[in-house]
Amino acid sequence: MTIRVGVIGLGYVGLPLVRSFCVSGAQVWGFDVDPRKVDSLCKGISYVKHLDSQWLAPSLHEERFVPTANMARLDEPDSILICVPTPLNQSRDPDLTYIEQTCRSIQKSLRPGQLIILESTTYPSTTRDVVKPILDESGLICGQDYFLAYSPEREDPGNKQFSTQMIPKVVGAMNDASLKKACDLYSTVMDQVVPVSSCEVAEACKILENTYRCVNIAMVNELKVLFEKLNIDIWEVIEAAKTKPFGFQAFYPGPGLGGHCIPIDPFYLTWLARCHEFPTRFIELAGEINTFMPHYVVDRVSEALNEFGKPVKNSRICILGIAYKKNIDDPRESPSFKLIELLNERGAIVSYSDPHVPKLPSMRSFDVPNAVSQELTADFLSSIDCALIATDHSAFDYSFLGQHARLIVDTRNAMAPFQGEAKARIWKA
Repeated sequence: MTIRVGVIGLGYVGLPLVRSFCVSGAQVWGFDVDPRKVDSLCKGISYVKHLDSQWLAPSLHEERFVPTANMARLDEPDSILICVPTPLNQSRDPDLTYIEQTCRSIQKSLRPGQLIILESTTYPSTTRDVVKPILDESGLICGQDYFLAYSPEREDPGNKQFSTQMIPKVVGAMNDASLKKACDLYSTVMDQVVPVSSCEVAEACKILENTYRCVNIAMVNELKVLFEKLNIDIWEVIEAAKTKPFGFQAFYPGPGLGGHCIPIDPFYLTWLARCHEFPTRFIELAGEINTFMPHYVVDRVSEALNEFGKPVKNSRICILGIAYKKNIDDPRESPSFKLIELLNERGAIVSYSDPHVPKLPSMRSFDVPNAVSQELTADFLSSIDCALIATDHSAFDYSFLGQHARLIVDTRNAMAPFQGEAKARIWKA
């Protein structure tokens, strides 16, 4: 029997899921409210650059994949996976608007036998307290008429070692029947499925994974600032610590946190803790340290320019890398936007270069002007006062950069292999 799956939200999480199910031979509906995404997919073009388009043509030709913005078709698939954004609002509280709107669309056409799985990262109890009540308004009974589960996405964009199907899939559900159906579904495309006792455990699992990273990154970021004052290279320290074969996992400092998960997920947990009158000082401190890092970087840029007798005001500064991590095109929550904002406030003339992000997107959290990526030619590099490495894309020619830039502020240790040959003055930040 052909598996019939609908995926709502065709972004960095939903589209890889669509591909996995299509490749396995399932019939897949891809739902998204953005008509540009639907149009691009209908033309056989993937807009997620690290996800090639080769699978699209056969999937569309054989009618195994139907991209659509028509939510009235949600009654067609037997299983529906929800992969919509879960941002924070201005007060850093969870904003579940997208989940709630999606569930209301599903509720309108929910039919007996359908399996609904939330994949969006959220706080524990969301599936039970937010999703289920909306779906129950259909008059259908959960676990009897329809089935409900939660399975956290674990995508790592740009990581070629771990494709979607290779990453173990944690699954929690509202009841045994829902758990079995969800595990059976994922078993058709995932190498390993990990069932847990409840939706809450699965939801907490995702929050733990990202809070773990957030806290450890905060620790090395704080040590970076301390060690700089002690004239100790944090990068060399980490390389030395990595030689211990047990009890240590390397985390690396940077200009701040980016992406949809690590900068946001811990605040979901702190919000939930406040609702239960419980302090989460450790997690909140980690958030404060990571939020501080763009300010530290801009201070280092100011110090570096001062060595040349230049103020930040009216200095020409080019930020290298808008994507939040190496070799991808995803700019969500990128610290580069905060760097742009802070440098603009100090009167700098800011440009950027990122081969993966040719045009600067508008981001809801930062007021930045529209701009296009600058080509790092010899003439351009010699015309700027400072090159600020925010994301260490492999596409950047760091040797060339070191030969033609006057000043480089490096937040990623990307210039380390070229330190000896570089003509530029190099500052670590």
